[in-house]
Amino acid sequence: MASTNRWTLKLESQVSAPRKFRATVMDWHNLAPKLAPHIVDSAHHVEGDGGVGSVRHYNCGSAVPFNSMKKKVEFLDVEKCECKYTIECDGIETSTWNIKMKPTANGGSVATVECTSKGVEAKDMMLKAKDSAAEMFKTVEAYLIANPSAYN
Repeated sequence: MASTNRWTLKLESQVSAPRKFRATVMDWHNLAPKLAPHIVDSAHHVEGDGGVGSVRHYNCGSAVPFNSMKKKVEFLDVEKCECKYTIECDGIETSTWNIKMKPTANGGSVATVECTSKGVEAKDMMLKAKDSAAEMFKTVEAYLIANPSAYN
């Protein structure tokens, strides 16, 4: 019987919410293979222009518990730095990710990532995916701090 698993990450950053959102959500398919090939080996558009309804295919690296995944954008509000997408991959019936980035008083941001997954292998796979997501956000933050003109 398939189980449902949930987790939430809250990650503080020195980087503003709009910059962090553009890099981690809007352009991750381009940045990931350069910054974190152990998470994402390659990615390409399957359909759409990056907005709602768009689908991207990701070939995953060794740090992710599946070989590939398809990510579909279900909701996107770039101005509010919020999105929701679903992921299809082996061992998971459904996986829904909600990402919200809010500004902080010091000019940085707080990202909240909520994931709900259902599937036979969902628990172990999604705990590994949680670790990869946390690493992804930290990697992007380091890149943006080192490259202050990127994603402005």
